[in-house]
Amino acid sequence: MGYYPTKAASNIYCQCRKAAAEYNDRLNSREGAAELLNMSVSTLSDYELGITKAIPVESVVRMADLYNAPELRNHYCTHDCPIGRTDVAPVKLDELDRLVMELQGCMKCAGIDRENLLEIAADGKIDDSERPQLQQILQNLDAISEGANSLKLWVQKNLGGSDT
Repeated sequence: MGYYPTKAASNIYCQCRKAAAEYNDRLNSREGAAELLNMSVSTLSDYELGITKAIPVESVVRMADLYNAPELRNHYCTHDCPIGRTDVAPVKLDELDRLVMELQGCMKCAGIDRENLLEIAADGKIDDSERPQLQQILQNLDAISEGANSLKLWVQKNLGGSDT
């Protein structure tokens, strides 16, 4: 197999392996990657070509660790896991400055609504006139959560590890 697969080029598992090959030449080939992942070349090929529809979670974890690609875990949770598809938000891995700017914008929006949230919650009830404001606050909190998760993913990828 050549160094630049065409059929699997748009597959996230292949993209992450190829990106990791910049730091580990053995990952340039499926053969080298499969050996390091302790799986057969045909299994890895099936993952990268999208032939295997339900990739075992332990394989995704091994690839994410070997490739230094925590985004694979999020991709698995948001696309392949039956629970995650409905409960986990996809996060994007972007440049640090872009992630921080987006997160700051979300925080500013949510900060504007902070007083409104306190007013809404003061009596312990949500009346019909407060519902639209509360919905907007929840959307802002979702945006902050997405921004925080994107920043966390960037830190894991670039500073090495989830406990940083």
